[in-house]
Amino acid sequence: MPKAVSLLLALLLLGGCAGGQDPLDARSDDGYYGAVLEEQYVVPDITLTDDTGAPYNLATDTTAPLTLVFFGYTNCPDICQAVMAALASAMTRLDDAQRAEVDVVFVTTDPARDDEATLTTYLDRFDPGFVGLTGRLADIEALGKDLGVFIAKGVKLPSGGYEVDHSTQVIAVDAAHRSPIVWTYGTSSAQFASDIIRLLDNPLEDS
Repeated sequence: MPKAVSLLLALLLLGGCAGGQDPLDARSDDGYYGAVLEEQYVVPDITLTDDTGAPYNLATDTTAPLTLVFFGYTNCPDICQAVMAALASAMTRLDDAQRAEVDVVFVTTDPARDDEATLTTYLDRFDPGFVGLTGRLADIEALGKDLGVFIAKGVKLPSGGYEVDHSTQVIAVDAAHRSPIVWTYGTSSAQFASDIIRLLDNPLEDS
């Protein structure tokens, strides 16, 4: 990945749910709208709980050739909904065979409020096939850290509630449970779909 793209990605990933970011709106030299990672993230062996109440481990329980992972929370004021809507729309751009090879996983950054039922209700608005994960905050933070996701402590609001600042990238996880590419906030459904189809046809190898 060119140094310019690498630097831009690093700056964008510092942004959080409370603030806007500019997407990488042009294809990189690799031909992807997302940023191809020079050093791929490795999914850690951490077990959370999915929205049905069953144990779920991203390092062992993902069976699809491609899993798209996003960290957010159901009370997020805007960005989380925009990202999940873009992913849901991207899935409609795939044919049935392609859709069967892609999972979408939403990991809550606010497990105190996002229990299994809350996650199910939230994700059903986008796609009933999406998987929601909750669990101990320490485990979620550890998973996020290994995937390049920053999760801040909740900040109280004047209304009495609180918001949780966090990184807003979508992380691709391949069949080897490594992350070859990430997409910044603002990536369109068409751009997601283009990259997804290409990744399914030609998986990226670890450099």
